[in-house]
Amino acid sequence: MICKHCQREIADYSNFCYFCGMSQHVSPEGPPRASRRLRRSAVDRKIAGVCGGIAEYFEIDSTIVRLAWVLLVLMPVPLVPAFIGYFVAWLVMPKAALPPFAAARPVIIPDPTKAE
Repeated sequence: MICKHCQREIADYSNFCYFCGMSQHVSPEGPPRASRRLRRSAVDRKIAGVCGGIAEYFEIDSTIVRLAWVLLVLMPVPLVPAFIGYFVAWLVMPKAALPPFAAARPVIIPDPTKAE
């Protein structure tokens, strides 16, 4: 599938573009989805990919999951359980594999000898 915003190739089942983050409208009669498994996200991660993985599993925006987790942390009673829950999820949830095109992206390293 091609992203309508940045014109890059993304997986057919993607709800969001890995590169620009724009929402993709997948037709309901699109390709059948494989059985969903709860995994830490390899592409939508800030710390360990737990919130990104939960968002991918429930097919919602990861920002909503992250905001819900921050609200749980800010409440006085579940402060410790929220951190323990995140840490346990980090240990228990397997990490999802990188999409093949994301792993093959060329890395551009600036040349320190050239002045700008």
